[in-house]
Amino acid sequence: MAAEPQESRNGVQVIARAAAVLRALEQNPDGLTLGEAAKIVELPRSTVQRIVDALALEGLVMSAGSAGGLRLGPAILSLASATRFELADVARDILRDLSRRSGETVDLSIIDQNKVVFIDQITGSHRLRAVSAVGVTFPLHCCAPGKAMLAALDDDELERVRRRLRLHAVTRNTITSWEALDDALERVRETGMAEDREENSIGICAASVALKGPSGELAAVSMPVPTHRYLENEQKYKDLLLASARRLQTLLARTKIG
Repeated sequence: MAAEPQESRNGVQVIARAAAVLRALEQNPDGLTLGEAAKIVELPRSTVQRIVDALALEGLVMSAGSAGGLRLGPAILSLASATRFELADVARDILRDLSRRSGETVDLSIIDQNKVVFIDQITGSHRLRAVSAVGVTFPLHCCAPGKAMLAALDDDELERVRRRLRLHAVTRNTITSWEALDDALERVRETGMAEDREENSIGICAASVALKGPSGELAAVSMPVPTHRYLENEQKYKDLLLASARRLQTLLARTKIG
């Protein structure tokens, strides 16, 4: 078997190091100094400086302020946004079918730092219905899609979220301790579904199922419903949601996005 050329190995190493720097910045949205970034990725400061200079030329890294900090740049945010909307395009027919069969609003969302951000929504047909908007964000800990995606994170990813997530009360039903949230996440893992019973909005309950996209990115399908109607039709909604989520997961598994 022929040995891999040195030039090829060096190229792979450069890409891996650049990816490590980008991940460090992603995990520290308020920004990092060059020294902090070098410490996290365990590379010499001079090496990180060269990587950052190259990334900055492409708009992937930018200054975080007058103190000389670094943060993710607009180019990488544009790439992420494009992927989100392509994911929504793939999912839309199944979301529409779920909304039609249930009569309820159906949302598609992703994790963005310590929040859930909605990237698509199909509005329900009932006169009294739950409606937010694409681009709206909710705290991770007190909404069904947030809990669904938290439960799907691996241990290292969940620990990173724990370090930056504050469990503040949004309603009287909001979970505000990690002990209680850990118990809730374990139930999600057991059942495959997360619930929000007026934890984010009084008068609204929701159910949600997490999904993984073709590149391993997390998303969630959720169905927010006025409380009285949710309690009357809870099992029906859950059955429809689970069936649709399975269909969508199968579709995503064989879809190339990007």
